[in-house]
Amino acid sequence: MKLPSVCPLDCPDTCSLSVTVENARITKVAGSGANPYTASVICNKVARYYPDFVHGKSRLTRPLRRIGPRGSGRFEPIDWDTALDLVHDGFSRAIDEHGPQSVLPFNYAGPHGELAGGSMDRRFFYRMGATMLDRGPLCGGVRGTAYASLFGPAPGMPPEQAAQADLVLVWGNNVTVSNLHLMRVLKQVRAAGGRVVVIDPKRIKLAEQCDLFLQIHPGTDVVLALALAAELERRQVLDMAFINQWVAGADLYLEQARGFGVAEVEHACGLTAVQFHMLADWIARARNMATSLGNGIERGCSGGSGLRAAMALNALMGQHGRAGAGVVAKPGSAFPRTTARLHGDHLKRPGTRVFNIVDVAEKLLDETLDPPVKALMIYNHNPVATHPDQTALLRGLEREDLFIVGADVVMTDSMACCDVVLPAASHFEYADIYGAYGQTWLQRAEPVIPPVGESLPNTEIFRRLATRFGYDEPEFRDTDEALMDQAMNGADPRLEGIAPSALPTDRALDMGRRDGAPLIMCDTVLPATPSGRIELFSQDLEQRFGCGLPVYRPATPDLPFTLISPSSTKRTNATFGSHIDSLGPEQVEMHPEDAGRLGLSDGERVRVSNARGAVELVLSVTDATRPGVLYSPKGTWRQSSATGLTVNALIPADLRADIERGAVYNETFVEVRRA
Repeated sequence: MKLPSVCPLDCPDTCSLSVTVENARITKVAGSGANPYTASVICNKVARYYPDFVHGKSRLTRPLRRIGPRGSGRFEPIDWDTALDLVHDGFSRAIDEHGPQSVLPFNYAGPHGELAGGSMDRRFFYRMGATMLDRGPLCGGVRGTAYASLFGPAPGMPPEQAAQADLVLVWGNNVTVSNLHLMRVLKQVRAAGGRVVVIDPKRIKLAEQCDLFLQIHPGTDVVLALALAAELERRQVLDMAFINQWVAGADLYLEQARGFGVAEVEHACGLTAVQFHMLADWIARARNMATSLGNGIERGCSGGSGLRAAMALNALMGQHGRAGAGVVAKPGSAFPRTTARLHGDHLKRPGTRVFNIVDVAEKLLDETLDPPVKALMIYNHNPVATHPDQTALLRGLEREDLFIVGADVVMTDSMACCDVVLPAASHFEYADIYGAYGQTWLQRAEPVIPPVGESLPNTEIFRRLATRFGYDEPEFRDTDEALMDQAMNGADPRLEGIAPSALPTDRALDMGRRDGAPLIMCDTVLPATPSGRIELFSQDLEQRFGCGLPVYRPATPDLPFTLISPSSTKRTNATFGSHIDSLGPEQVEMHPEDAGRLGLSDGERVRVSNARGAVELVLSVTDATRPGVLYSPKGTWRQSSATGLTVNALIPADLRADIERGAVYNETFVEVRRA
């Protein structure tokens, strides 16, 4: 039997799925045509790994209590009542001794369903008065703030519109791994005679199929973008009519840009003058230019500036106001979400402290913190596999005076640190509604199998916790159907009069239109900034971060190699890290010049290290990377390395992006030797 579903993973595409079920077990996962954008195509990892994820040996099926040292994996099964009692006792001890802010929810972006991603859980912790978490800085927050500084919360170009461009800049976006369905759009551009430019530190697969590949040095995107702005001004090809009508702060911005030119691009970015001028030529001649930005740029010290400067090129060239011209970013802002209602924001207690999620390890180890964190709940997250400075986080989680409860679908490195583990249902086992952050099609799914074992959806886990804590407000009695209706504005005409909880599961609804017209910035969509124009100088960022204009603030290397850790073809972030394909040592790619200098050979094990730790990886010698730059995919689990650590142990947590104090993954400096 084939049943419709939706992929909830942290990916911009949010694919519609067709799931084959036999005897209440998932035997095959394929794409479906319900979502016209994803159009029956899905990535190999979802097709290959989901059945094992749901039914494999790592699946959690009963509540567990720790009976051995933290991280030992020694647990015993318990029933749900006992588990809820233990959670109540652990949280209550912390609250009685140190107040409710001694409890911390530690969650991020596991399932992207509106309900599973954040609904009853937020209400529970808001009602408790627990410390709140600013989650964006771990990933996406820098990019989101950079976009909003120019355009406000207005949606950017839906990806399908880029097919009408004759020049597409794919900047820091590994399309085939992290944004698969944009490939179809790019093929349409090239088939119509348009050009595709890839700007990336690694020669990704798309780079082999594009018209120009600029293998930029990590973290220098802002240099290239500012130099391009200055060069285009020198050539007198900026669209002054558009700037005068739609752009604020252009004079200040261009004054900043004039400090950068081809010499800086050659020195900092590692590009040639010929490459620079070719790109400037193409931008100057483009009829419609679309810019597609991934999350890679934000993971540098100048990440916010790089993103802002890349997006500013479209504004300076008048590349908005028509289909095919614009920035492919934030189309998910088009969804009629009513998040404050879904989360129960009215339950927040004024004055409650907020932690940056990247600071959690530091907070756990801070003996002067008042109140201290004494209880923690990890859910929708595998922080041990995803956070910078892995060893510091592990030290924090190993505190015996810290009560930790976890909820997940499978046993992860993070769940192994918990006192109590609650079995969460996979998204195939409950109903949910799905927006997206990289496209505009609204979808809903029903369960395709019953809950595996005693697992429960997040919503039910937190309903039961609310009951155990005596929270009897009406908000905690809302059904999943009611929550779906609270997740979206049911009065929005694009829902065609259908309640969100009743949306069909065999087709998606397009939110990418306003009054029947496509979303086009500076036409059907207006910049939602204080000035009502695209702001190249941000007063908000100047006040908060001293970064009103893009700036170049590189980290200072203290070791010979820069390590970058983008997305994997085997995992979506850390999801599927328990599959056998991810159990062995991960690869690290190195340029042949570096391998030859060090006397290292393809296929041998190497030790990559710095002062924070060391990880063993298998060397892949390839010219897909630049000399001096190493590439190793993110999301591995501790069992993949003989040291018990992953590349995240090497990544600094104290180095931050220029805005939002975002995590900096791609300016990690290491040395390499034979293992």
